[in-house]
Amino acid sequence: MKELIDWLPPELASLPRYAVALAVGLLMGLERERNPAAKAGLRTFALTAMLGVLTAHLATTLGELWLTAVGLFLVGAMMIAAYLRSPQQDGDPGTTTVAALMLCYGLGVMVWQDESQLAVMLGIVATMLLYFKPELRGWSQRMSRHDLLSVLQFAVLSLIILPLVPNRNYGPYGALNPYQIWWMVVLIAGVGLAGYAALRLVGQQRGAAMLGVLGGLVSSTATTLTFSRHARANSAMMPVAVIVIVLANLVVLIRLGVLVTVLAPAVLPQLLPVLVGGLITGGLGAAYGVRRLHPQGALPTLVMGNPTELRTALGFGLMYAVVLLAAAWLSDWLGTRGLYAVAVLSGLSSVEAITLSSLRLHNLGTLPVGVVVDVVTLAVLANLVFKSILTLSIAGRQMARHTVAGMGTTGLGLIVAWAIIRSFSA
Repeated sequence: MKELIDWLPPELASLPRYAVALAVGLLMGLERERNPAAKAGLRTFALTAMLGVLTAHLATTLGELWLTAVGLFLVGAMMIAAYLRSPQQDGDPGTTTVAALMLCYGLGVMVWQDESQLAVMLGIVATMLLYFKPELRGWSQRMSRHDLLSVLQFAVLSLIILPLVPNRNYGPYGALNPYQIWWMVVLIAGVGLAGYAALRLVGQQRGAAMLGVLGGLVSSTATTLTFSRHARANSAMMPVAVIVIVLANLVVLIRLGVLVTVLAPAVLPQLLPVLVGGLITGGLGAAYGVRRLHPQGALPTLVMGNPTELRTALGFGLMYAVVLLAAAWLSDWLGTRGLYAVAVLSGLSSVEAITLSSLRLHNLGTLPVGVVVDVVTLAVLANLVFKSILTLSIAGRQMARHTVAGMGTTGLGLIVAWAIIRSFSA
């Protein structure tokens, strides 16, 4: 934008801002034009966006900032008067169109204030909200009271508690930062909530593969427990249970990749090949299992707890803090051997806790990238062994034989890829 303004003659320096506002107005108006009940369409939205730029332009030039507020008031009053003069037959007061037009005016003002990129992004989001009205209404109607509670609890975790937590390092080695710990809680709860929402919307009707993927997003441990019990109660469910459990634990590798990308991108070049190696061999093993076991029949309901429940969040936060402190202490006392022991023990219950702890120590400058890769690989392998033992103890030897084969192919891919990476870095 700045380069284009510099290229234009001085008298036309403001032209690009009007063009951006016009584009935003046309985009929003295009959606409203398709709605016969709306009293503002393509031209009205385009003109309103340019009015926002013009008003802000005049207010800045004349030093009369109140003109911007007056313009917003007039736009809102005009639309309200239009709906009062000719109300809709179905009783719709037209508040959505009124709000959208006032927003369009505000976006025009933002463009003049050199916030063009943000204005365009908000205009696209607003258009999507207008366009997907039937889908949004359907989702809200399908939400249960429990689902709404999950969303509200996540809002409390992320928007109320997180800003209040002190962002300072405490404890030995400065490893404990309350803000960082709670941010990890919010991150894990957010991933779980996304999987939980997807599971509620489509998971139960899309087959074993989809159920395994979505179950892994919420909780691979809970998915393993649930389907091991289903297989024990009904032997005919064994093929479905095996596929769901193997895929759920494959998704753990994807979750780890996302976490590393967000929190420590510098680790990704060495860790990503290891995760991809496990995904490839594990995916091939799962595909072979589908061809051989032929999972079919009605799927049992996968009942998941609320991933944003405060007790669950506090439990993960406490475990993360303990693992972080233990990793820092043992790494200082015993070197990498102590850290590897923590990785194995922690990986038995939660791969995320030791992964996040290792990334935190790496960001503090106390843990090199190679050790982080070793720790994460050991934790994943320990977790796969634990899930295999869990399946054997609950569902019996026949199902465990197939499950261990699937887990084993994943572990084999991890080990081979890890060995290749180590050989290149040596």
